[in-house]
Amino acid sequence: MTDIQDTPPDVAAVKATTLIDSLPWLKTFRDQIVVIKYGGNAMVSDELQEAFAQDIAYLRYVGVQPVVVHGGGPQISDMLQRLDIPSEFKGGYRVTSTEAISVVRMVLTGQVNPQLVARINSHGPIAAGLSGEDAGLFGGRRRGAVVDGEEIDLGRVGDVVEVDPTPVLDHLAAGRVPVVSSIAPDLDHPGHSLNVNADAAASALAVALGARKLVILTDVPGLYADWPDRDSLVSHLTSTELVEMLPSLESGMIPKMQACLEAVQGGVDAAAIIDGRVPHSVLVELFTSEGIGTEVVAAKTEVTA
Repeated sequence: MTDIQDTPPDVAAVKATTLIDSLPWLKTFRDQIVVIKYGGNAMVSDELQEAFAQDIAYLRYVGVQPVVVHGGGPQISDMLQRLDIPSEFKGGYRVTSTEAISVVRMVLTGQVNPQLVARINSHGPIAAGLSGEDAGLFGGRRRGAVVDGEEIDLGRVGDVVEVDPTPVLDHLAAGRVPVVSSIAPDLDHPGHSLNVNADAAASALAVALGARKLVILTDVPGLYADWPDRDSLVSHLTSTELVEMLPSLESGMIPKMQACLEAVQGGVDAAAIIDGRVPHSVLVELFTSEGIGTEVVAAKTEVTA
């Protein structure tokens, strides 16, 4: 064990300053629900998986109430390829056949979810896995997509149209971190499952929970006003400004920014997309004044409280 006297005074002072700097944000988010969507490259790197698990454990132990919603795009693509099942994206959504939905369900609920729960629980018995199919948490309906003005059939892909947050609230009340896989029962076809966009699912859950903030981990530094100009990164914008920008965004970014928009329009104080490739990006976003990525807040005319 290292003696505290072995720590140079200047190093100790820097650590103390870092902790004190986080104090205003700890006060802001203590006892508040923060919904975090986990996905992308952060899911396939061992280093980033561990950093994310540490972030979630830290939030829980300092009194924040994190709720994790995860996708599993890389893992789903890998399994579909191994099983020689065709897979393609249209309008930012994965076209999901009847054959593919079984794989999606298996990967999300049977593989990714328990692995993530185990990662977090390596820091204490605090996380519990849930599926959007559990206890009526999500209810979904099929959706299509419009590509070049034409309506496209996406198969077993849906939107979350109903949320009963009771199972998540029960876990939070018990001091647990709910970890939710983005699969939903098809309300119009009982017994069928739908592949729902994890960003949209996280947004809908954040609204239903009355969350203080929605944080979406992605594979880019944030929203660019003029992609690929990297100097056009937008750090902060209102929902009104985002509505104006949406039609011009890249197709892959639209679901993420739409999720942020729907969250703040539904009463969530703020929504942010951050670069999940940066270790501890969740803590940087929540506990520093600089933040990271792009934050969306409601326009003043939408604020009712």
